[in-house]
Amino acid sequence: MMKVLDGFGQPSYSQHSDIDQFHNHLSGVKVSQPTVLSLFSGAGGMDLGFAQAGFKIVWANDIDRDACATYRRNLGDHVYLGSVNDVWLDALPKADVVIGGPPCQGFSVAGKMDPEDPRSQMVWKFTAVVDSVRPRMFVLENVKALGTLSKWASLLSALRVRFDEIGYSTEVRVLNSADFGVPQVRERVVLVGSCDRGAIISFPEATHSGSWVSAASVLRDLPEPGAPGNEGACTAKIALAPNPVMRRSPFAGMLFNGQGRPIDLDRPAPTIHASSGGNKTPVLDTRQLRGGERPWIEQYHRMLMDGGEPGRGIAPITLRRLTVRESARLQSFPDHFQFEGRQSSQFRQIGNAVPPLLARRIAEAVAHSL
Repeated sequence: MMKVLDGFGQPSYSQHSDIDQFHNHLSGVKVSQPTVLSLFSGAGGMDLGFAQAGFKIVWANDIDRDACATYRRNLGDHVYLGSVNDVWLDALPKADVVIGGPPCQGFSVAGKMDPEDPRSQMVWKFTAVVDSVRPRMFVLENVKALGTLSKWASLLSALRVRFDEIGYSTEVRVLNSADFGVPQVRERVVLVGSCDRGAIISFPEATHSGSWVSAASVLRDLPEPGAPGNEGACTAKIALAPNPVMRRSPFAGMLFNGQGRPIDLDRPAPTIHASSGGNKTPVLDTRQLRGGERPWIEQYHRMLMDGGEPGRGIAPITLRRLTVRESARLQSFPDHFQFEGRQSSQFRQIGNAVPPLLARRIAEAVAHSL
């Protein structure tokens, strides 16, 4: 089976490889290429991971025009621009697996956590599609809060009851992308279902638990921001907050204008958010990136914790914000994956995506279960 190397120097199963050999490798049984129907697909982070694991995506959708343009450019013309609410369920193609991450803003602790938010109701559309398409398995991905907060426990339970009613056993896990080689701490709840009541539903085993990939290790070889290969430089100024919000860690709190927090490049980046692009874009210290020095923010934070006065005006010139390409790398998108639309839209697409490397590990576990 042909392998290619992804952007992190790790073997990646090519979507053009011999799928029979792939499944022989996993289970010892020769099977035909499994198919996937993708909902709420965005720019295609989850779909890319499944394609890398040898699945064939037969249909996808999203309501974001730029995300669909990105999807077409990188993954194919099988994406439908429009709401899944406008699709006749009987017209959807059959598939072995249904995947998707229904809009998460209604569940996220970063939002209002409103059960009546229309976006929160889209999880039920996912169940309706599963009931109509009747896949062998499905994968529903969402924010960690849906799987861990008591506020959403009744909803998660109701979801599992509904899947049971339509013939699917389910298992739930919270997965951290950093445990699978993604240079970003991003915890997501993953609900996997199978129509085979006796099947063991597999989840991926952590490949990097205790040995996380640092942000610096995947950013250091990029050219300067704005140069070819590191497009999408963020021009939002970095100013010191006159009334900083302090936390014990210099990489938390609010020490700059906006909500763009500094990154400790010696560790995985914090979660990349869809709100990046302006003064909410994360900040890095070029001295730490290029020379391995400790970031200036640690010294400044220590001074404030000791009772010092906040600085005024623009932050040191060694600080800058992440670029589009750097954000994509921290999400584990390969460099050949290109984003369409305005720069703010590209940041949003990246922040909304499932890290392809995490998706590939999930896909491999699904293939094993199949």
